[in-house]
Parts: sequence; C-alpha cells; structure tokens
Amino acid sequence: MMSTKKENQEFKKSLGLLDATMLVAGSMIGSGIFIVSSDIARNTGSAGWLMVVWLICGFMTLAAALSYGELSAMFPKAGGQYVYLKEAYGPVVSFTFGWTFFAVIQTATIAAVGVAFSKFTAYLFPVLDEDVYLLEVGSYHVSSAQVLAIGVILLLTLINTRGVQNGKTLQTILTLIKILSLILLVLFGFAAFDSDVWNQNWSAATRWDLHRLNADGSAAGYSLFGTFAAMSAALVGALFSSDSWHSSSAVAGEIKNPQRNIGLSLALGTVIVTTIYILTNLMYTGVLTMEHMASAPKDRVAMVVAQQIFGPLGIGILAVMIMISTFGCNNGLILAGARVYYSMANDGLFFKKTGRLNHKAVPAYALWLQGGVATIWCLTGKYGDLLDMITCVVVIFYMLCIIGIFLLRRKRPDIPRPYKAFGYPLIPALYILMGLSFIVLLVIYKPQFTWPGIIITLLGIPLYYVVRRSSHLTHSNEY
Repeated sequence: MMSTKKENQEFKKSLGLLDATMLVAGSMIGSGIFIVSSDIARNTGSAGWLMVVWLICGFMTLAAALSYGELSAMFPKAGGQYVYLKEAYGPVVSFTFGWTFFAVIQTATIAAVGVAFSKFTAYLFPVLDEDVYLLEVGSYHVSSAQVLAIGVILLLTLINTRGVQNGKTLQTILTLIKILSLILLVLFGFAAFDSDVWNQNWSAATRWDLHRLNADGSAAGYSLFGTFAAMSAALVGALFSSDSWHSSSAVAGEIKNPQRNIGLSLALGTVIVTTIYILTNLMYTGVLTMEHMASAPKDRVAMVVAQQIFGPLGIGILAVMIMISTFGCNNGLILAGARVYYSMANDGLFFKKTGRLNHKAVPAYALWLQGGVATIWCLTGKYGDLLDMITCVVVIFYMLCIIGIFLLRRKRPDIPRPYKAFGYPLIPALYILMGLSFIVLLVIYKPQFTWPGIIITLLGIPLYYVVRRSSHLTHSNEY
C-alpha cells in the first residue's frame, strides 16, 4: 500500500519533445494574433512601425525563451519560474511570484482567453454574444459570453484532472490544427494580395510615419514622449499575444529527458509562433489599409481580413479557427498553471491539498482551485483591462528570472549547466534593458491598469510572512 501511494504521488514522465513544443506553441497562440493588431495600428499608424512592434516582441520573446533554457536545464522540476526565482532569490521573491501567478497572471489570462472564445463563438451562435445579458443588477451584468467562458474553463479543468495523457493529447492535436490553420490563412491572404493596398501601406511617404490613427479615420501626431508612450502601449497587445511561452518549464516533472527537452521546446515553440505572427501581420498589410485595420469592428481585424479573402464565408471560417485556437490555448494554460501551486504547496507556502496528486498523478485540487479563481475573473474583469494589468507584471518576473541567470553564475557556479543562455551576457542583458524600459513607460502612461497589478504583486511580500508563520504553527502542532 505504501509503495502504491508513493507511486501515485509522483508525476509520470509522459511528455516528449513534440508534446512539450506543442504545449509552448499552443499556450502562446490564443486570440491575440486575431485582435491586437487593430490597436497596434491605431497606436502606430503605419505598416513599418506595426512590423517593428511585432519584431521587438519576437526578439524579446525569443531572447527570454533562449535564456530560460539555462534555468530549465539546471532545475528541471515542476513549477518552472517559481523554482528559478526560489533558487536565485529565496522564498520571499518566489512566493510573491506564485501568489501573483495565482491571483492575476495565470488565472486572469485563462479568464481573458475564455471570454475571447465566447466572443468568437457568438459569430456562429448570436445568443452567446457578450451583449446578451442573463443577469442585471444595477450597472453590473453577467452575459451569456461570460457564462460560456466559465463553462469552457471548468470543462478543460475536468479533462485535465483525468490525467496528463488526456491534456497532452488534446493540446497536441489542437495546436497542430491551429498552426496549420494560421499557415493556410497566411497563404490564402497572400493569394488575395491587393497591390494598391500594399503600395498605400508601404509607400515611402507612409511606412515610417508614426502617428495616432483613430478608429474614425482621423489622425494626430506625437510628441517625443508621446512616441515612447505609443510604442509601449502597442507592445502590450503583442507581448500578451506571445505570452505563456514558458509553459513547458512548469510541467518539467512530466517531461522526458527534461534537461534537453524543456530548453529545446522553449526555443522551437517560440520560433514557430514568432515566425507565424510576423508573417500574419505582413499578410494583413497586403489585404487591409492601416485605416481599415485601425477601425476593425471590436478590434477583430482578422475577421475583416477573412471577409476580404473568403467572402461571406470568411466570418464563419475564422470564427471556427479562433474557437479552436482559444480552446487549445486555455487547455495549455490550465495544464501548466496548476503545477506552480503544487510546487508552492510542497514548500509549505500554499494550500496543503494543492501539493497532492490524485490517482491519475495530477494535482486535481490545484486545478479546481485555479478554475475557481479564473471563474471569478470571468465575472469581474474586462479583456482589455486584463491585457495591461497582466503584461506589466509578467515582464517584471521575466526580468527577475533572467537577472537570476547572472546571479546564479556567481553564487552557484558548480551547478551543472547542460545548456547555457544563448548570447550570454549580451542577449539576456538586452532583454532586461528592453523589459525595464517597457515597464517604466507603461507605469507612467497607463497607470490606471498597471498599478493594480503591481499592488497585487507587492501584497505577496507581507502575505509570505503570514503564510510562513501559519505554516510553522501548523507544523509545531503536529508534534
């Protein structure tokens, strides 16, 4: 009986390189690539700067992923970033990350992607639209889109409690489908290439004309500080669309040959998605003018593109694509997220039950707790607000992890490093500099969204001492 219990309390090495790569790519590709280019077009006003934003985003994502490869090879344990921060800085910083991950980063992202799934499902079934209210109390309301988002989150949570095999199979299949779908969209888009549109977007007079382009067609120039603010605002959506590239590191305990496959999956997944994103946006500029991108209804620029490419069938085709994309994205987020809480619980810093595995060798309690908080976010948060709040906090912790590479090379030089950060120290240092610039500009120019996320993060510091004291008291009472 004791051996069986021990076996059930250990993760099973079920994920190969393909599974881990599809987890990375699938967690990255959600709804953002179909939406956020509209906001980027409004902030930049030109095709050249639109592409610069996506190239900066691609560089930052790849630089971070290639740097994380060193950390994942050194510490191939479930929990990913939580483990790296604990090893580099100690329990206060790692707990603060874990608390923020639970309170905002992962759960709010799951909610945002779930709501996005609902919004595009409404194209096929209008009764599920976000404007169809099922409950109204004063100014507060609950829409059918929110209810559907909650239903999808709970369904995927249930699937993942039945074992990692179910989650990984669903993730791999859905990710392959959406990668193929995006590639086909790009190919059909270039086939529908409009030379007049391309010339208008890429003429010498317009391609580097950075300005504010409003949805009503009006335009406005920027001051020097306005230029920095516009670029940081534009990067929010791009970085959110490329987030969760670190998902395979969170499930390290279930990956075969983790020292090799985690870092490789991070590199392969981010390269695949970054390439597709850049080609998709380049295709957008050959089908729609910047004015049309900026004024896309509800920012759904890909819907307008699909109509141009496929005609009346375009909306239905793309709606199905995005439904598959967001469904698969949330599956990856749900699968990976619970492993962080599992690691925290095993350090005595989270609910004890989240550190237990069920008979299928997955942290079921952690999965349901995560689903419950994501449900609350569905009922209270707005998609656009969550973008800013999440992205700022996320980049802060990415920076801390990458700074940790420098610290660990000094503090613990004897730890085996099967893989070393690509381009060290230049590439990691560039990411740190770019990330810091992004955060400062966002705090200055979008304080109403960024400060709530930062305050929630800082609350983790006093909360750590409360939890540690409670854990010590509980431990003492057991003797």
